[in-house]
Amino acid sequence: MNLVVREATKDDARLIAELTRAAWAGKVSVTSSGHRETAVIVAEHLRDGGGFVLEVDDQPVGSVRWLPLDAEQDVWEVCRMGVLPQYRGSNLSQHLLEAVIHHGLAAGVEEVRLAVRADQPKLIDFYTAYEFELAEELEYSHANPLEPAPLVMRRSLRH
Repeated sequence: MNLVVREATKDDARLIAELTRAAWAGKVSVTSSGHRETAVIVAEHLRDGGGFVLEVDDQPVGSVRWLPLDAEQDVWEVCRMGVLPQYRGSNLSQHLLEAVIHHGLAAGVEEVRLAVRADQPKLIDFYTAYEFELAEELEYSHANPLEPAPLVMRRSLRH
């Protein structure tokens, strides 16, 4: 299996929107805005933050994005990480997460944050393995007001 994680470009916006919707179908609550992802939204995220595309044998199978916080530009929020259903179970998402962490380290970012949906608590253990810690005092800036608030996790990139 030939695995590549590449930085996303603005030309990937439609692809990433399709990957997000396909990865979240049947996996994430139907109320999530990820099911209505559009190339326009993705292009804005890529412009304001960035993203990565995961390819297996030259086929795009997953993606992730990050955005700097408005109030704290040296804090990034990871959003919309997903891998297509037929590629799950091989820990491929770890490559996307590691890519964001390494990119953040190279960019001199203070901290990386992410949100875990209240209906997906098993992800807490996954992220804990990558040195993320629960930060109950924090609110996720992209939370859907129609859903239970997600749990925010943080990882400091300064040691």
